[in-house]
Amino acid sequence: MAHKFAYKGKTLAELEKMEISDFIKLLPAKQRRSLKDGPTEAQKKLLKKIRKAKKGEYKKPIRTHCRNMVILPEMVGLLIHIHRGRGFTPVMITKEMMGHYLGEFTLTRQRVKHSAPGIGATRSSAAVSVT
Repeated sequence: MAHKFAYKGKTLAELEKMEISDFIKLLPAKQRRSLKDGPTEAQKKLLKKIRKAKKGEYKKPIRTHCRNMVILPEMVGLLIHIHRGRGFTPVMITKEMMGHYLGEFTLTRQRVKHSAPGIGATRSSAAVSVT
């Protein structure tokens, strides 16, 4: 049997028809508090781009620095390029991501890759001649 998606007992179609104020009541406390005060200017700008892209009016890729935006039902299905400090990482928004922040899906730090120790790093390497 196929698994049907539901967020807090609501299907994706029901969530998309819902007002943002009603969707906020379903979110966890931190996301609910951040959306309760209303969107910031950067979040308003992102939402405007998303709504235009859904209508087909916005052809360019959606790029944003707004990592603190909560993923809403209207964002599902879009490819959003999220800033990660140096560049933008494309992230396809799926229905399982609803209620999370955009920044959770783009890591800002690179993994440390160590190589061989340098000269003077250990006691034995201090005795090795450089020439």
